Amino acid sequence: MTTEHTEPLSPAGEGGPRDRRRRSRTLRRTVIGAAVAAAVTAGVLVVAGPPWSGDRQEPAERAEQLGTAAVRRASLSSGMTLTGRIGYGDPVEVTAQGQGTFTRLPAAGDDVAAGQRLYEIDGEPVVLFTGDRPFWRELAKGVDDGADVEQLKRNLVDLGHAAELGLAVDEEFTDGTVVAVKRWQKALGVRQTGKVELGRAVVLPQREVRVQEVTATPGSAVGAGAVLEVTGPELAATVRPEDEQLPQFAPGSRVTVALATGGTTKGTVRSITRPPPGEEGAGGGQGGAEGDDKATVTLDLADQGAARKALRAARPAVSVTVSDRTAEDVLTVPVTALLALADGGYGLRVRRPGVSSPALVPVEVGLVADARAEVSGKIREGDKVVVPS
Repeated sequence: MTTEHTEPLSPAGEGGPRDRRRRSRTLRRTVIGAAVAAAVTAGVLVVAGPPWSGDRQEPAERAEQLGTAAVRRASLSSGMTLTGRIGYGDPVEVTAQGQGTFTRLPAAGDDVAAGQRLYEIDGEPVVLFTGDRPFWRELAKGVDDGADVEQLKRNLVDLGHAAELGLAVDEEFTDGTVVAVKRWQKALGVRQTGKVELGRAVVLPQREVRVQEVTATPGSAVGAGAVLEVTGPELAATVRPEDEQLPQFAPGSRVTVALATGGTTKGTVRSITRPPPGEEGAGGGQGGAEGDDKATVTLDLADQGAARKALRAARPAVSVTVSDRTAEDVLTVPVTALLALADGGYGLRVRRPGVSSPALVPVEVGLVADARAEVSGKIREGDKVVVPS
């Protein structure tokens, strides 16, 4: 919450400088008081008014009944915090085309990049290609132009098999395409036919996938069922905000993700999705209740190592904080140390070395967050301030 220090404008003919100063003090106390009151809802006891005023010293015997806390330098961030989970996202089923026998399959947890072998049929590799639709026919010189040809050529160019051929990424299967296909087949160690049989490549949107589960078994025949399930290779976090909270999750915006194993990492909003009609409560693996149609926000995580450590420890829960305002490297005190002064503003009781009783020091209050308040004035880092014991 932000502290306002704006002096209200007087209507024409009303009030002079003294009235404006009084109203300004009232406004300042009201705004800060609202921030302090918010701490009450979090279980923090707030001193509503000062037991002392002016510059009088507190009796030593009363000070002995109170605790102290150090003024420390920290960064504060206000905003909302939601709970979520980390995971690899919803898996996608991969099915095999054509006929034959599975002779080699990956293991769960394997990462496979575009151009690499995903599994084997009849001793020959089936590789991962990138695209938005599966191949539906054999591709060779003489086939009709089509989007599948363009998709094949794009992969051959991206994988480096069309170098110096001047191969245009279009829908025509040209002589240059034949050469590029033969180069690709040579790199795979298979017969260089210049044509691509149906089932020789699996097309997925991602350039790299992680094997989530293998459902086929070596020696089984290619059928209509799924061979395996894959996800993206990197961990992400998901949260399910209320509709009124969604505007704070603009795609590409940054958040802070606190891991259950300790530490934080930066998160970036990747996508916002809702479950399809009839599938309410299915979003993001959050276990929503029946009839729950909340959106799922997916966040990319900067520190993949820390996220994997948390997942291995079976602690996938995270806290996601969306910052509204941040105060970097400022002096902070517990909210409970703030005292509302009789003449406006706030103060702190500060215990100075060699002085038996704390002195009242007026302070300016800035951002209030996480039960601490940003303060400035005649105080220093390390000073001891009085708080209720």
